[in-house]
Amino acid sequence: MSDTINWDELSELERIKYESNYLRGTLVESLADPITGSLAFADTQISKFHGMYQQSDRDLEKERKRQKLEPAYSFLIRVRIPGGVVTPKQWIQMDELSDQYANHTLKLTTRQAFQLHGVIKSNLKKTIQGINAGLMDTIAACGDVNRNVMSHPNPAESELHAEVYETARLISEHLLPSTTAYHEIWLDQKLIDDSKKEVEPLYGDCYLPRKFKITVAIPPYNDSDVFSQDLGFIAIVEENRIIGYNVAVGGGMGSTFGMPEAYPRLAEVIGFCLPEQVLRVAEKILLVQRDNGNRQNRKRSRLKYTIDDHGIDWFKDELHKYLGFELQAPKPYSFTRNGDRMGWKKGADSKWSLTLFVEGGRVADKNGFNLKSALREIAQNIDGKFILTGNQNLIVANVSADDKKKVSVILKKFGVLPGEISGLRQNSIACVALNTCGLAFAEAERYLPSLITKIESILDQFGLFKEEIVIRMTGCPNGCGRPYLSEIGFVGKSEGHYNLYLGGNFNGTRLNTLYKETLTETQILAELKPIIADYAQSRNDGEKFGDFVIRKQYVVATLKGIDFKH
Repeated sequence: MSDTINWDELSELERIKYESNYLRGTLVESLADPITGSLAFADTQISKFHGMYQQSDRDLEKERKRQKLEPAYSFLIRVRIPGGVVTPKQWIQMDELSDQYANHTLKLTTRQAFQLHGVIKSNLKKTIQGINAGLMDTIAACGDVNRNVMSHPNPAESELHAEVYETARLISEHLLPSTTAYHEIWLDQKLIDDSKKEVEPLYGDCYLPRKFKITVAIPPYNDSDVFSQDLGFIAIVEENRIIGYNVAVGGGMGSTFGMPEAYPRLAEVIGFCLPEQVLRVAEKILLVQRDNGNRQNRKRSRLKYTIDDHGIDWFKDELHKYLGFELQAPKPYSFTRNGDRMGWKKGADSKWSLTLFVEGGRVADKNGFNLKSALREIAQNIDGKFILTGNQNLIVANVSADDKKKVSVILKKFGVLPGEISGLRQNSIACVALNTCGLAFAEAERYLPSLITKIESILDQFGLFKEEIVIRMTGCPNGCGRPYLSEIGFVGKSEGHYNLYLGGNFNGTRLNTLYKETLTETQILAELKPIIADYAQSRNDGEKFGDFVIRKQYVVATLKGIDFKH
């Protein structure tokens, strides 16, 4: 079959995927090579499907070049956790692995997953085996497949949240790759005799054109940013039961500077399906993208471009052919906010849940703020759940009244008892960026907290310290921290310089708009101060910051992704 494919017309990764023998490649040989801390180029691409990215420490780049050494290679490992739910025992397992093989921290991602950073090649296999020993895995956490499926399963919100979580879990399992390569390479299971048999009935031998992201949301909270996803299911509740789901398609945050044909886009609702139809709908939407997505240019390979290139009516018609039935008309729904609601909340079952703010999603012991130690001790002493949120925060969930007291005592002991934080900070997201992300032009996670402190002083000056405003920062335009849905967004342009975007809204249903380019910190503060002052003086009752800057014409609302500009 390879002889009939014109590889010159396809991106280089299409051949790599096809020739990988269903994600095996030469990973075994690359892992065994003692000469380098890196993998062979093709294997760095295939390893993503196994849940890892090869990176290097960019803080050490110049010095290592001076010493004629190869880059300080290490690996990011991402754990697939549908809905972000883990047991206390699993939390302890990840905590121990982070100390044993990684950089002594845990990163909580915007897809409700764990990331370990700083794992060297010789420890990859041991780390992944440790993850699997905790009944977790890294399969399809990265790569051109369906990624970790998100939802918000906090049992304190309603009894229906358990159903939403179960839907997310079933979608995740249904759309997993079928190849046994992961188990052979990392878990030492026996190589099957003929791995070229049809082991990928869903993905085929070239998998998807690009990554695919799904979430399940339940109004009124859009806390997993459903419109940023390739596919979103919005639960429709009537008489306290989920009667089905509105289906939203074509979201995605990735974009590229200097390439107007690559842009963020919001998903649009195309119909409604019954609960028993969800798996079929998810599968067929994925298959439409598999068969029609752009395999020539990876910058335009996401579902959002497939839809914009062919038209939404074409997409719906094609989907209905794959399904064998038509989606029903969408049902009414309303989102009031995105982000997380901090603090303790009591559920209908009288159990308690605490949503903890975790700045930048980084769980660490640092400067007397010993969050990692506190959470380890909590995990050792309570029954319940740990839920990673889509906003890089953590919920200690489903605990008894007695365990609630234990949690508070432990947090106080380690100096991390939740205190007052600004409405801006509690609605912040930052991607990792420097020093490990090879795509980053500027800082994000390491810098945003200090910038927020400076903006907080302006907010406090105008009596807005507690006003909730969504702020997000990324080190590049790829959109991993969903910056284009924020009311105040920063995207790194170069070291110490950021584009400033304004005008997203508080419920995650509108893209923001470029306000000023390539600003330094001094310029950022100078630009924001008069706008914040005007907001304090001129806002309407209950008006959110993103809506205000649109009404006052600081920026014009971006209504379609194709109109978005950097």
